[in-house]
Amino acid sequence: MKNIVTIFLLACIGTSVLAQNTTNFAHIGRIDRFEPEVNELIPKDAKIEVLCGGFEWSEGPVWMPESGNKYGGFVLFSDIPNNVVMKWQEGVGASVYMKPAGYTGVADYGREPGSNGLALDAKGRLVMCEHGDRRISVVTNGGGKITLADHWQGKRLNSPNDLAIRKNGDIFFTDPIYGLPKRASDPMREIDFCGVYRLQKDGTVTLQYKGMSRPNGIGFSPDHNTL
Repeated sequence: MKNIVTIFLLACIGTSVLAQNTTNFAHIGRIDRFEPEVNELIPKDAKIEVLCGGFEWSEGPVWMPESGNKYGGFVLFSDIPNNVVMKWQEGVGASVYMKPAGYTGVADYGREPGSNGLALDAKGRLVMCEHGDRRISVVTNGGGKITLADHWQGKRLNSPNDLAIRKNGDIFFTDPIYGLPKRASDPMREIDFCGVYRLQKDGTVTLQYKGMSRPNGIGFSPDHNTL
């Protein structure tokens, strides 16, 4: 979609997400440019399109490129309350990609059981923050999942929220309490703060910072020297 910036509605607009395959998208909002360098990424005549809606709230979008096609691929994103990862592809629309996505139990698990932040590792595999299962996981080529981290110093993580993968493969992630059914007062909570962590390739989890009340979105500068 040349010269188009796209977003997902964060609130339900009451339409069927599985039927929206039209290319006549509504426009919304505006693009504020604070540095001229942004024009190298976003054309000056770009517009924001609403691709699809009908979700309780959407988070953590990631672009999944199509092998051998520079512009081909699709977007994945989490709909947290519905415990689902959705897929949107141009000309096709939105569909369910993975369910359950962040909680694999059978009992009710509060308001925010699903996955949140999504990213791709160096092998192109989907790495996920999971609220309900309280872990960082990676989706294997066969479609299963491997737990990369669910503890720090023997204690269960709260509910990993967002992640960023450094060039060397280290995964940095935030761990607030939003995914716990009773949040700060939840009896399942084992860590009494909300931290920012680093997960190394050998599986070691180290605390980077705990001075924030509710760390959330996380990312690197282009040179990967600033978090």
